[in-house]
Amino acid sequence: MHFVVFGGSGDMGRRAALELARTPGVERVTVAGRSLASAQRAQSQIVETLLAQDPSRLSACEVAVAAVDAADQEAVARLMDDHHVAVGALGPFYLYEETMVRAAIDVRTPYVSICDDGDAAAAALALDEATRAKEVPILTGMGWTPGLSNLLARRAAAQLDQVTAVRIAWAGSSGPAPGPAVVLHTMHIFSGRVITYTGGRYRQVRAGSDPERVLFPEPLGALVVCHVGHPEPLTLPQHLPGVQEVSLKGGVVEPVLHHLAAWSGRLGLTGTHRRRERMAHWLRPFIPFFSRIGTGGLDPGAAGLVVRVEGRKDGQPCAIESAAADTIDGLTSVPLALGALWLARNAGQRVGVFPPEADGGPDPEQFLQDLAERGIRVAHNVET
Repeated sequence: MHFVVFGGSGDMGRRAALELARTPGVERVTVAGRSLASAQRAQSQIVETLLAQDPSRLSACEVAVAAVDAADQEAVARLMDDHHVAVGALGPFYLYEETMVRAAIDVRTPYVSICDDGDAAAAALALDEATRAKEVPILTGMGWTPGLSNLLARRAAAQLDQVTAVRIAWAGSSGPAPGPAVVLHTMHIFSGRVITYTGGRYRQVRAGSDPERVLFPEPLGALVVCHVGHPEPLTLPQHLPGVQEVSLKGGVVEPVLHHLAAWSGRLGLTGTHRRRERMAHWLRPFIPFFSRIGTGGLDPGAAGLVVRVEGRKDGQPCAIESAAADTIDGLTSVPLALGALWLARNAGQRVGVFPPEADGGPDPEQFLQDLAERGIRVAHNVET
């Protein structure tokens, strides 16, 4: 199996490439970066890790590099065409996801991404008909949130007779030196109005609104989250019949950065890509300072997820809550790699553009088992 990881020189893409390279049966992983130098740096880190963990994989799997302009659809398509599966870790997705999907359609290459921007997911899903016509599978939003969150919701729903509400909350640390894509994405999802689902209807709410404190697994503890622009409220209602509410709230672990993102969005300072670029240019030098305020010494990169599904079982109210905590790259990139492996092994199982929870998508129980084998564990609690 041959995989190309777009955005492979970034934190998420590099970890996904490593997870793929250490998997038996994978013969080549191409790290595609904005420049050859950045791709080669990631390649070196992957090779060093494999040498320390499993040197035998270096003889079984080639770790290659490529430089590509992600805005050049033809160049992206040519690189995809030389691999069995294309993997998207290239953010911000509001800039690149539609181009990646169109390129995959052009050369009929299965594609999986961690697309975590609600509007980008909508643009990808709008290409479903064209994708079906070419019989191409496109699995969009296969990371931490969306991705793991969707599969946990689907797993819980299968255990209930009726599902009424899905409430998803996530919190992630920016770390001392987040990449530009992370900064732009965070500003984007805290800007303008975003989709939620309540009363059996899609509604627009202000990003950063309705804050609440959610208890995450240790070491995170209780943190503030609010409405942000992720895809789950868009896709889950289409695949969970009868659900009346799907909410998605997220937050930045560092309090100063969380409030800065919320207020910048509320004031319209990050309402366009150009504004976000200007804000990011000003903000990034100060992030190491802001990230140390109010975190209580929490490890950089810590992240958590809570998915609560409410409904009825045997005629009685029942709620199933699932939770996980790990590093952001672990929670995001391991599911992405597993999604890519699933596509490679089940490429004809479903075609078109679809989210993880769709019929014919990854099996939640098997996915969680594979995730645990790679060190990411989820706890479940049932309330009746």
